[in-house]
Amino acid sequence: MKKTLNLAAVLALTFSVQSLAAQCGNILGHSVQQLKTRESVDLCDEFKGKTLIVVNTASKCGFTPQFEALETLYQNYKDQGLVVLGFPSNDFRQEHSDEEKTAEVCYLTYGVEFPMFSTSSVRGDNANPVFKALIAKTGESPSWNFNKYIVSKDEQQVVHFGSRTSPDDPKFIAELEKLLAAK
Repeated sequence: MKKTLNLAAVLALTFSVQSLAAQCGNILGHSVQQLKTRESVDLCDEFKGKTLIVVNTASKCGFTPQFEALETLYQNYKDQGLVVLGFPSNDFRQEHSDEEKTAEVCYLTYGVEFPMFSTSSVRGDNANPVFKALIAKTGESPSWNFNKYIVSKDEQQVVHFGSRTSPDDPKFIAELEKLLAAK
C-alpha cells in the first residue's frame, strides 16, 4: 500500500510540474530582472493571456522617440489586454552602460509606464531567452533597435516589425487590433 501511495504522489507531482510548465510557451516561460532593480518578474505569472508588444530598446538611438508611441499604445489598449515589454539592449552600441541612465531616459524623459527590464542581448547566441523564442517563432532577428514583435494571447502568433515601422503606423495598429480581438 505504501508503494502505491508513493507512486501516486510521484505521478501527481510529475503531472503538476508538467501542468505548470505548459501554462506558458517559450516566450513567457521565463523570469527576467526589472530595469534598475534586483527584482525579477515571472513573465508567465504576470502576462499570461495578454497580447504583447515586445520591443528591444536603446536610449541613444534615432528611434528612441518611439517610446512615446509605444506608451500611447499601452495606455490606449491596456484595458483590452495589451502589455508592452521593453528590453534595453546594447547590441547596437546605443544603450547606456549605467542602468540608472537608461531608466532616466525611459521613465523621466519619455514617461514610460509599461514594464522595462534589465539590459540584455537580443540577438545571436547571447540573446535573452525571450528574444531567442521570438526569433525562433518568426525567423526575424532584430537588425537594429526598436524591432517590435506583436504576440498573441496564446503565444501562437507572432508578427515582427522592423525599427522603421513606427508603433503608430496604421499597418502596425491594424495587426495589433486583430490580435487583441482574437479569442
